[in-house]
Amino acid sequence: MKRIIPAVLPFLFFVAPAFAQVTVTEAWIRATVPHQKDTGAFMTITSKENARLVAASSPVAGTVEIHEMRMENNVMKMRAIPGLDLPAGKSVELGPGGYHVMLLDIKRQLKEGDRVPLTLVVQGGRKKRDSIAVEAVVRPINAPAGGMHGGGMR
Repeated sequence: MKRIIPAVLPFLFFVAPAFAQVTVTEAWIRATVPHQKDTGAFMTITSKENARLVAASSPVAGTVEIHEMRMENNVMKMRAIPGLDLPAGKSVELGPGGYHVMLLDIKRQLKEGDRVPLTLVVQGGRKKRDSIAVEAVVRPINAPAGGMHGGGMR
C-alpha cells in the first residue's frame, strides 16, 4: 500500500487543479413577440478565480454570442466579442445596455414565465474549459433591468 500512495499522489495533484468556481445568479431573458428572431440574456457571474466567459449556447437559438453595447459618438453600438473577463472575486453583471448574451435565430417565441436552458463555457487560468448549465426565466418585453447596472463589475 505504501508503494501505491506515492505513485498515485502526483497523478491526483495533476488531474485535480483548482478550477475556476463560477456562480451565476439572476439569469433572465427578455421575452419576444411572434416571429422575433433575437433577444438578450442577462445575469450576474462571479468567479472565485480569474476566468473568462468564452462561449454560450442554448437549444432555443441557432447561435448564441457574447455581446457588448457601448456609446460611440453618441450612438449606441452592439457587437460580438470573443470573451468576457471574470476577475477573481468580482461580480460581473450582464444587463441591458452593457455586456449580455445574445440569442440569435430563435426557434420559437419566448413567453413570460418560460424557462430557457443556457450553457456557458468558462475558461480558467489553466486554459481548462468548463460548462455551466443555467436556467434563465423569461421576463416581459418591457422588463426593467431589475438590479442590473448596465453590464459591468461590482
